[in-house]
Amino acid sequence: MTTRTNQYTYVDQQLLLDEAIGLLSASPYIGVDTEADSRHRYPEKVCLLQLSNGDNTYLIDTLASLDYSGLHSLFSSTTTQKILHGADFDIRGLNRDFGSEFFNCFDTSIAARFANHEKFGLAALLENILNIAIPKDERLQKADWSRRPLSTQALEYAAADVVFLPELRNALHNHLSELNRIDWVLEECERIASVKYIERDRETAYLSVKGTRDLDGRGLAILKQLFDFRESTAIKLNRPPGFILPAEALAFISANPEKELSGIPGIGGTTLKRFGKQIREAVRSGLVGEPLMRPKPKTPALPRPTKTQSTRLSALKKWRSDIGIKLSLDASLLWPMKSLERIARDPRTIDNEFLAEEIRQWQISEFSDSLRNIVSSLA
Repeated sequence: MTTRTNQYTYVDQQLLLDEAIGLLSASPYIGVDTEADSRHRYPEKVCLLQLSNGDNTYLIDTLASLDYSGLHSLFSSTTTQKILHGADFDIRGLNRDFGSEFFNCFDTSIAARFANHEKFGLAALLENILNIAIPKDERLQKADWSRRPLSTQALEYAAADVVFLPELRNALHNHLSELNRIDWVLEECERIASVKYIERDRETAYLSVKGTRDLDGRGLAILKQLFDFRESTAIKLNRPPGFILPAEALAFISANPEKELSGIPGIGGTTLKRFGKQIREAVRSGLVGEPLMRPKPKTPALPRPTKTQSTRLSALKKWRSDIGIKLSLDASLLWPMKSLERIARDPRTIDNEFLAEEIRQWQISEFSDSLRNIVSSLA
């Protein structure tokens, strides 16, 4: 096992940023990673952007007052491939904060799953594939990346997450090519690259609080008042909502508004002292206001499957599982369960499944004939 020293350039000046973008734009592929402050601030924001072509690594201070518009052409370039690990979080964050759109991406986490690796974490992949150890300090994982200045230890930690991505990409790409699965992964990566940040609906966001599914109309009215108080306070104090009032407390108070706050799970003495008055006011407002109704689902619930339909689904799941065993792949990658459930309900709809949004072209190419055969035997 080897541990390499990471050389990097810290970027907090416009000239350095422009130079970094110019140099990296000429590279065939670059590693991309971000550090955010979701554990400490609200709303969260990208605090550091790490870019590397393997030889040149830049740690870009995204809190500096710079013009970051040059990043748009880099991220949207079709000639420079962007390599990320668990790309969804980074792409959404950069889209939210800078309006960035991504094209031509390679997600090493997705690639590892299709390359038959059992562990998909970046540290595990670097160790198992490249024999490289990178620091994974839990304290730094939970650090407040919005603080300045960042320590040398923190910057080295951030650099390690991106500098080896080009080398890891090459190793995974070669393995996937040998397995004839590279096109599968590239299609999956195209889908990840297209994700965008979608701001939640403020009027209905309270309905997503865990543990509140069974609340009646009165409980929902209380929940909304508590949720709105927590949201506005979190923004005012620039602290995560859970710091103001944890979800379990929101759920418990909404279901038990008569309980004394001092005996409610998740509410300590400090919380009671700081926010007790506002919490009680929110409960009173919910008690006297109009009861709320949970919106009806856009898609009505389907009836329970019949015995015949359940038998079909079991056969389809076995079909998928058998292929997964043969290919040493997670069966869930091979065909979406929702599609199998629809087919089990009515095998005559199989042609429609090949047009469904969640079905990949590589899945159709590889498995449609086999799926037709199994469906024919079940009809």
